[in-house]
Amino acid sequence: MRVQFKMEGGLAHFPGLNQPVTFDTRQLSAEEAGELGRLIEASGFFDLPETSAPRRAAADGHRYTIAVSSPEHSHTISVEDPIEETSVRALVDYLRMKTRELRAASRARGSP
Repeated sequence: MRVQFKMEGGLAHFPGLNQPVTFDTRQLSAEEAGELGRLIEASGFFDLPETSAPRRAAADGHRYTIAVSSPEHSHTISVEDPIEETSVRALVDYLRMKTRELRAASRARGSP
């Protein structure tokens, strides 16, 4: 399964940080792949609407785009802060955490 995650907006908007990050479960540890799969399943991801209902977002709100592709399914959603559905929020929080870890590791290696 491949998961692409993109975050836009926020108070300190830095265009370079808006680049999508792709996670391939074949390249993750078994624990990470299992957790990501569990969060996708718990959120009912493939049944979610493509775009969340427009909300009156705060000026520093974020917009998240998540695309998941597997042999059986392919689906993309976009959601905005505040995310009220706890299972979707948990998925976004996990992807944000993994994105920070990936970028920190990349900086430590001296990669852009």
